[in-house]
Amino acid sequence: MDCQTLVLGAGIVGVCSALHLQMQAPGQRIVLLDRDEPGRGTSHGNAGLIERSSIIPYAFPREWSRLLRYGLNRQSSMRFSPAFLPRLAPWLLEYWRQSSPANLAKASLAMQPLIQRCVDEHDLLAEASGMTGLFRARGWIEFYRDQKEFDLAAADARTYDQYGLRFDILDAEQLREREPDLHGVVGGIHWLDPKSVTDPGALVRGYAALFVQRGGVLLKGDARSLRQQGDGWQVQSEEGAVNATDVVVALGPQSADVFSALGYHIPLAIKRGYHMHYATQPGAQLQHSVIDAQAGYVLAPMARGIRLTTGVEFAPSDAAPNEIQLRRCEALARTLYPLGERLDAEPWLGRRPCLPDMRPVIGPAPGHKGLWFNFGHAHHGLTLGPVTGRLLAQMMAGAPTFTDPAPYSPARFRGQAPLAGTWAGRR
Repeated sequence: MDCQTLVLGAGIVGVCSALHLQMQAPGQRIVLLDRDEPGRGTSHGNAGLIERSSIIPYAFPREWSRLLRYGLNRQSSMRFSPAFLPRLAPWLLEYWRQSSPANLAKASLAMQPLIQRCVDEHDLLAEASGMTGLFRARGWIEFYRDQKEFDLAAADARTYDQYGLRFDILDAEQLREREPDLHGVVGGIHWLDPKSVTDPGALVRGYAALFVQRGGVLLKGDARSLRQQGDGWQVQSEEGAVNATDVVVALGPQSADVFSALGYHIPLAIKRGYHMHYATQPGAQLQHSVIDAQAGYVLAPMARGIRLTTGVEFAPSDAAPNEIQLRRCEALARTLYPLGERLDAEPWLGRRPCLPDMRPVIGPAPGHKGLWFNFGHAHHGLTLGPVTGRLLAQMMAGAPTFTDPAPYSPARFRGQAPLAGTWAGRR
């Protein structure tokens, strides 16, 4: 099979890249390839937030008190495998360096054009694919159990007026009016601009169905079989060889399996995370997605039940699941909200692809003609999939881009020595 463009990865980023390539170049054959069905990987298991309010990236903590708490490895928001820490240390050091106030401000400025468009871009695809019924326009609530922490967060939120964000600062009584079954909290911030999705995996499959409806080809195959073939690229699918002029690597946490084999030293690391679904006690109802800002977990109303998603676990990508963090979060959540029994036989484990400078890699690979990257979206893959898909498609078509793509260029890592043992593709 011959095609103009081959997109590797059928998560939210790959599917949206394929859709926007179709729109930029009508009539061209676009092939989307994955070893599994669309939306079965990291895109399936997130908290379902379209995060319009996250204008500041998740930075590495720099306060010594927080670092000490994390170092004890007893927090619910972050845990690490002690045996993995020496391998991860070079990446963490770079992450810490990039999280300085000056570098964080630079990263925030780079991410703003993407974050600002995230809801609008999803709205366009949801309408076209018939997936609007999966969206809830209720924002999300960040709640606090400690008055001092809440006061600091409220003061910080008031500085966000410059970004045009809408939010309500709620005292304990006002928060109970919006979430009557949430107890033991002193207040919260209700961010009004974000939307939430009740089944992220189904949303990705809906977008993929739109891609096929518009003439796209969806195939199963192993992206690691990618090879240069003459002036183009070839990959093996279950239907045979696929030849393409251009290829897009949008494999999320598995992207390093491809780019490292081609000689690229991009410091992509994995933040693992878990989810579990729960029933709700009779008479209780969760109206919004809520985030325990101090403990780092989310409770989100989903089609299957209440989904609890955890914070960050640093461990080898292919290590067996470890329930320690999930159990810590569940025990705390049960003191605040009437969770019922578990609905899943086993916890779901996902892998967030992260770069230390807190922005994705989007654009042409500096050393290979026809090779393009779109990965490294960290905690915001669902949020940014349609936005970065549009930006990549504009770049590949030579069209004007809605923002300067330079901050996301793969060339920013050119000549960089690898950070040993931290790549997502390393085992």
